[in-house]
Amino acid sequence: MSDSRIAIEVGDLTRLRVDALVNAANAQLEAGGGVCGAIHRAAGAELLRECRALGGCPTGEARLTRGYALPAPWVIHAVGPVWHGGDAQEDALLVSAYRASLALAEAHKLNSIAFPAISTGIYGFPLERATGIAVRTVREHLATHAGLERVILCCFDERTADVYRQALATPN
Repeated sequence: MSDSRIAIEVGDLTRLRVDALVNAANAQLEAGGGVCGAIHRAAGAELLRECRALGGCPTGEARLTRGYALPAPWVIHAVGPVWHGGDAQEDALLVSAYRASLALAEAHKLNSIAFPAISTGIYGFPLERATGIAVRTVREHLATHAGLERVILCCFDERTADVYRQALATPN
């Protein structure tokens, strides 16, 4: 499969014009720090109200809300795992969070989605390991689903983007 539908961008996820932004959410779906806090601040208070009405989201799953003041009409809240050394099913839970996000995008007939580096911030998941999981999972999804036309892997900085570029350059 060609990776022509996957792009790596460096910048502010909240400014991307895509059908859905993926929020690296916490299980309570509360406004947190990092990407989660930035999305909540940019979307406005309505996002938090809708998230609270959902009653949370288990690790490895995802939920969909409106985007409110964001340029993206939808937010997919994906709850990635906290890193506990690699022996607590962290890899499987991270794969599941990406798959659940992609499945929601397909179910709602979205054409474009932008992911942050889920679980690599305060949750401590090793960047290289998480990036390999992200790229592999997105590739597997795109190989069997035609609905998504564009998947952006949005990176906070060039260092992170370089790790994604290396993962994307590596065949499955």
